[in-house]
Amino acid sequence: MDEPEPGPIRVVLVDDQELVRAGFTMVLDAQPDIEVVGEAGDGQQALDLLRTTVADVVLMDVRMPRMDGIEATRRMASGEWGGAGRGGGEDAPKVIILTTFDLDEYAFAAIKAGAGGFLLKDAGPAQLIEAIKAVHSGDAVVAPSTTKRLLDRFALHLPDSEEKATGALESLTEREGEVLRLVARGMSNAEIAGRLFVSEATVKTHMGRILMKLGLRDRVQAVVFAYETGLVKSGQTGDAG
Repeated sequence: MDEPEPGPIRVVLVDDQELVRAGFTMVLDAQPDIEVVGEAGDGQQALDLLRTTVADVVLMDVRMPRMDGIEATRRMASGEWGGAGRGGGEDAPKVIILTTFDLDEYAFAAIKAGAGGFLLKDAGPAQLIEAIKAVHSGDAVVAPSTTKRLLDRFALHLPDSEEKATGALESLTEREGEVLRLVARGMSNAEIAGRLFVSEATVKTHMGRILMKLGLRDRVQAVVFAYETGLVKSGQTGDAG
């Protein structure tokens, strides 16, 4: 018996500006494999909506009245929301943070709270669609170069936690540590595979082991971990040796 084809990616838009939501809706509803299933004007409305609406991906603004995107993201990731047919953690919708460079510190806090990636508010339609598909698949960080630039901008504000990470990093093999450094420098799976002369499937396998050993939720958290622990310093790039 043939397996049923997967349905469209169900997206919820959360932004206090109606025009922003309208613009995103127009772009996304034109895609055959993406469906906007709901909109909310703040974090509390988003949580209320998600208790009765099943979504795969949430586009989440950061600064909103009543409840901001950071708190809403934290509640979804921790399971404090009672979503429709889902629990927290891995079962919660993937969250993409809508941000501008002026709000980097808020976006970083949201990533630590459990968001799956960044998306700049002035992103074009192609970037928006690519970001949603990437986060939904769990394959890659949304716009790794953007993530790196945002982290670089406030790396000086990160706590000096190199000592606490020593034990965790020692659990990684040499190759796993190498993969983690390249991921944190903003390289995609394909770029890492080319650098290390291995297949993309091998890179994905290494990444899965890294997340398991370090107790991290996803690839984005791995990037944050690498910066917080000093494994990668601000200013390093994918071309670094």
